[in-house]
Amino acid sequence: MLELFPKGVLMAALAGGVALTAAVPAMAKDPAGAPYRNMPAGAYAVVAEVRAKAGKEGALREATLPLVAQVRHEPNNLLYFLQEDRETPGHFIFYEVFASQADFEAHNQTPHVQAWFAKLPDLAEGGVKVMKMRILGNETALGR
Repeated sequence: MLELFPKGVLMAALAGGVALTAAVPAMAKDPAGAPYRNMPAGAYAVVAEVRAKAGKEGALREATLPLVAQVRHEPNNLLYFLQEDRETPGHFIFYEVFASQADFEAHNQTPHVQAWFAKLPDLAEGGVKVMKMRILGNETALGR
């Protein structure tokens, strides 16, 4: 289990009624430590959804997990999360941010993504639903 706060700090804070929200901004950074305000103004965000066919949940998970490391190593990928619905195994949501729309389109042409797309007819119900998003609030909320 991942511990965000040392046990003693958490217990002391809860016992004293101290809000832990002040600690969250310090942790809300990417692995390199860059805060959200370093996200480029033209960043291109995508939320994608795919659902496994009945009985194919494990196979789709197994086929999809390698994408995490592969996509995170793409030159203009800024953020990439793969998530699975806790209540509906096999229902996956991707949250992706690329430096530009062109970078997202190039990502979709990479061999690892094309190989994954080729597996979907056997594993996924109806393919991938993609929502192309605009990031809001970065400039105002962060004082740009």
